[in-house]
Amino acid sequence: MNIQTPEEVCQPDIEMAARLFETLRVQGFDGVGITRDAYGAGENAAHALMKAEAEKLGLETMSDFAGNLHMTLAGKDRTAPRILIGSHLDSVAQGGNYDGAAGVVGGLAVVAGLIRGGFVPPVDITVIAVRAEESGSWFPAGYPGSKATLGTLPVELLEAQRKDTQRTLAEHMTDCGCDVEAIRTGQRLFGPDNVAAYLELHIEQGPVLDSEGISVGVVTGIPSSRRLRAGRVIGEYNHSGATPRKYRADAAIALAELAVKLDEYWGDLDATGRQVVCTFCVLETTADASFTKIAGEARFQLDVRSIDPGTVQAVFDRLHQLVPEIEARRHVRFELGGEGANDGVPMHPLIRRDLIDAANAAGVRCIEMPSGGGHDPVAFALAGVPAGLLFVSNQHGSHNPHEAMRLEDFDAACRVMVAWVMQSAGKTYN
Repeated sequence: MNIQTPEEVCQPDIEMAARLFETLRVQGFDGVGITRDAYGAGENAAHALMKAEAEKLGLETMSDFAGNLHMTLAGKDRTAPRILIGSHLDSVAQGGNYDGAAGVVGGLAVVAGLIRGGFVPPVDITVIAVRAEESGSWFPAGYPGSKATLGTLPVELLEAQRKDTQRTLAEHMTDCGCDVEAIRTGQRLFGPDNVAAYLELHIEQGPVLDSEGISVGVVTGIPSSRRLRAGRVIGEYNHSGATPRKYRADAAIALAELAVKLDEYWGDLDATGRQVVCTFCVLETTADASFTKIAGEARFQLDVRSIDPGTVQAVFDRLHQLVPEIEARRHVRFELGGEGANDGVPMHPLIRRDLIDAANAAGVRCIEMPSGGGHDPVAFALAGVPAGLLFVSNQHGSHNPHEAMRLEDFDAACRVMVAWVMQSAGKTYN
């Protein structure tokens, strides 16, 4: 007689997930890709869809003062610290259908499987749809939804303007029925006292899992980053035909040299096993450039990320070494402008261990890997909540219309989450 394990009985509801992904795609299609604007109509529609599905499952639903949607499967002990699983539903403009949404849909698929298998968790399991994670596309305010519910959102960020509307975060929140005054006064809904762990499922935004033929990655940490948003190179405009090389102060060539030499240094770091990414997000001349002119000015933005803050510092040390050398050789002046920085965080080591155990229990092959981008677990971890992050393989990158997560990979990730919830709910990670 074949006796099924509890994990085999509580299979995630992938048919429901496929239906939700298709509805989200139709709702969010903008003619090119998917747009679900943060604290706007697109995100609101996605939240309404998830709430309706949660209520069909018999989950308790509520939206908190920051507009985050909570969908709760009641546990045996309603007073014990709960498990949160989820992600965000907003997208970048003309993005893909799975970035963020996979974590919320995955949470519902997992809970649906637990209900179908008759599993009553020892503590509440709340699927959370967090607002406005894609702050780089909409608001210059990192993780406003999760930080607000954790009581860590800086009040001044309520006045940050959405890039397309020029209206403030506070105004958009108010339009969506949020209680902005609760945020101004520092109210907190979640913290380490009442949340045992936060787990997010997210598509990998790079090619590693797909290239390796692996469905699931257990994330080791989210990188520190330092950014130059307004770098300039000042040279001298001159005639492109009449100015010999030794008399030129070519800002474009000077900037190109900096980019190439930093890329070579990145290669040196890679060769010694120091993981980092170094991206010149913008390399451009100005509107004054023309076919007959030597570029007298060039502009750039630089983004450097690594799990190890010391490696980020090493790249900036090399940058500051290169700049005066290039200035002297190319007769130009660099203005680096102000720096922006985001703290990285490791994912909780015990949650990582338990996720690997859960993958083994579910028969899912996985690897450990760093995250390349920032995600809401940063906000939870910095607020003292034990946090974990699970990647699912995705084709064609992210933040573009061609995201192509396979449902079989998604199913594997959801089965890992089912096993983790069944094995870990009721544990204390702090």
